[in-house]
Amino acid sequence: MARGPGPGRTRRSHLGCGAGLDGSWQIVAEPDTGGLTRVRVGRRLVDGGLDLPAGGGITLPVVAGAHSDAGLAGLAQAWHRYQRQLAGDRLDRARPVLYNSWEATEFAVDADNQLALARIAAELGVETFVVDDGWFIGRHDDRGGLGDWTPDPVKFPAGFDAFIAQIRALGLTFGLWVEPESISPASRLYAEHPDWVYAIDDRPITPIRNQYLLDLGRPEAAEFVHSTLDGLLRRHDIGYLKWDFNRPRTESGRPGAATRLDLDGAHVANVHRIYAALRRDHPHVTIEACAAGGARTDLAMAAHADVFWPSDNTGPLDRLAIQHGFLHANAPHLLSSWVTDAVGLFDQRPRSLAFRFVLAMAGVLGIGADIRHWTPRQRAEAASWIGRYKQIREVITHGEVHLIGGPDQPRCAVQYTAPDGESVVVLAWHTGRLDGHGLLPSRPVRLPLRGLATDDTWRHGDNTYSGSHLTAVGLPVRWTADHDAELFVLRRA
Repeated sequence: MARGPGPGRTRRSHLGCGAGLDGSWQIVAEPDTGGLTRVRVGRRLVDGGLDLPAGGGITLPVVAGAHSDAGLAGLAQAWHRYQRQLAGDRLDRARPVLYNSWEATEFAVDADNQLALARIAAELGVETFVVDDGWFIGRHDDRGGLGDWTPDPVKFPAGFDAFIAQIRALGLTFGLWVEPESISPASRLYAEHPDWVYAIDDRPITPIRNQYLLDLGRPEAAEFVHSTLDGLLRRHDIGYLKWDFNRPRTESGRPGAATRLDLDGAHVANVHRIYAALRRDHPHVTIEACAAGGARTDLAMAAHADVFWPSDNTGPLDRLAIQHGFLHANAPHLLSSWVTDAVGLFDQRPRSLAFRFVLAMAGVLGIGADIRHWTPRQRAEAASWIGRYKQIREVITHGEVHLIGGPDQPRCAVQYTAPDGESVVVLAWHTGRLDGHGLLPSRPVRLPLRGLATDDTWRHGDNTYSGSHLTAVGLPVRWTADHDAELFVLRRA
């Protein structure tokens, strides 16, 4: 929300607010005739009015507000600082370069194909290997298995721990995908506890993605989810957990309940309790929050999770727009991004492997492509980009972020200035047509940097620039059909 300049004011003041809540919330802004705007932020009681006992109460979420006189960029930096505080000591732990197997194998997981992927990933310099959906019994497609979180002995004939040991022997941390709040109608869990799902008396349950949703407000269901995840982390050498949540709640009811209940609030409260318990008991585990993409990208989860998955759309130009919006409200240490072979859903113009890597380096670098089919040249290029990312990821994680231009503009880049001010990382992308570039005389695109002292001198390779030049004129980059992205590292001379 922007407040226009008044008497004696020359700059626009930007205000932002957000609720620390994974459940339903709302923000209402109401301008009045006197020129003031009242903003109300809080829970949205989707279950209707609540019946509270005498002396009872309802827990409301923390609401955070941010303010900046430096435009939307300044407002983004305020949110970044706040989220870094929420991360606490976990911010100092390097987010690993990961490989996720979903796009390569989908549900057809077995020890052989996962190890084949892991061996290539290790050669590229990947640090964590995540086995996605399909590792547990009954999970051959999306019709079964959810709730029965036992490794499938057919898929891992030598044993799940032996498989993990082979992954670890490659120098990789092992990661695992789970969707613990969901349950398949064909699962053993549902056969034993059909009353644990959200339902309304005498009405059929609505399946989405062939699955139902556990009523996590039930203490016994919440204890099952906690004991399942805690048990997996205690029994197996797991260092990374991808917690997914792929369907909304469609039934606002608990069978047999005599009064109206705060189902949404109880569900969210238990999610937070489980996260807190896992953080306490397994502090070494990196946790990724995912919910059909980015549906759990909020301030509450920023305090619990290490990284967010913002969208299942990994097409390069679509993802550029997604990440541009994400970084306006979320710090880069929360941005998980993969290099894949996917085309965009909305913008299908082709982009190079370099473009995809530079794009994924804007936060926490990952790979989701089927690397078994990459050529030796592609693998060598990937290894080079991964090596370069490891050299700059501390600046990406801790640096002050400046968004330059945007995905719908000729200039599109993100600048990260190191906390000590001694280095600047710039990731830049070509957003236009690839044909014609380099064929006609033209000037390079200029990327005006931000926050540099005018009398400083900066070096990039053999080039030297003054701070005033980089600020007023900009860093030059010339795009061609074969050069559509670039990573710059500038150091103070």
